[in-house]
Amino acid sequence: MSNQITERVDVPFDAGNKRLDQVAAQLFPTYSRSRLQQWIKDGQLTVDGKVWRGRDKLVGGEVLQLSTELQAEGEWLAEDIPLNIVFEDEHILVLNKPAGLVVHPAAGNRQGTLLNGLLHHIPGLINIPRAGIVHRLDKDTTGLMVVAKTLQAQTSLVKQLQKRTMGREYEAVVQGHMTGGGVVDEPISRHGTQRTKMAVNPMGKESITHYRVIKKFPTHTHVRCKLETGRTHQIRVHMAHIGHPLVGDAAYAARTRLAKGVGTELRDLLASFPRQALHARELGLLHPETEEWMEWSSDLPDDFQHLLAVLAADASTRDDEY
Repeated sequence: MSNQITERVDVPFDAGNKRLDQVAAQLFPTYSRSRLQQWIKDGQLTVDGKVWRGRDKLVGGEVLQLSTELQAEGEWLAEDIPLNIVFEDEHILVLNKPAGLVVHPAAGNRQGTLLNGLLHHIPGLINIPRAGIVHRLDKDTTGLMVVAKTLQAQTSLVKQLQKRTMGREYEAVVQGHMTGGGVVDEPISRHGTQRTKMAVNPMGKESITHYRVIKKFPTHTHVRCKLETGRTHQIRVHMAHIGHPLVGDAAYAARTRLAKGVGTELRDLLASFPRQALHARELGLLHPETEEWMEWSSDLPDDFQHLLAVLAADASTRDDEY
């Protein structure tokens, strides 16, 4: 993976009387606007060989020359961490994340994260913002993630997320008996007093989750959730907000009393289930280079399948309608 970027483009005459940073964003669409502005400021994106300011206006006919070298984005360490890769080419990597794996280093988790493992697998990712990670899964959420291997791929994937064209569907087991699907359209922000949590807040960012029922059990429901937006803990917060928190979600599920008749095996499993029952089942996106629509699906992990099996077995012993 080369760290050197050298590109040259002629400014069309119809771009006259427009700011340099605006025209650069149009002529170098594979790079983010903020990165282009930084390159202009650093003198790495020049106009006819001269350093201009981003707000300076072009006439048309000038030559924009980009000459820069990607720099390491952080002081992260590469670690030999096994990765379950389901697709990889020179532009993107799609992997199936296991439970218990933190995605990005932070205070208290500087090592042993997915990012550390990615750097061991692809050392050149040190030059890509966040090592190519464009979206995250919580530590104990399993399933599919996409990673960008180039700046161009990263810009494309981020735009798809912003335009809400990337398809992300999850499966979850929630508490309570749902009667049908629906949409939760409630803004989310950081919790007012508990900073590690998120909460529905009218002053928060727009957050939309679509959900539908896959299978009903007497006291629980297996659901499919589709993200329209991608806020931190979105599905967990939204399901708890409508009174159906995820099984095993220590942060958002209040301790509930199980209805009479629940078998011992199910009761014990629910009490000991070690994580939120949430799995990123399907991922769909436009390939950054070919613009071909691509989709992947991931089997439910063993603990999730076991939970469903125990719920089904318990339901078969009950006489009540559901």
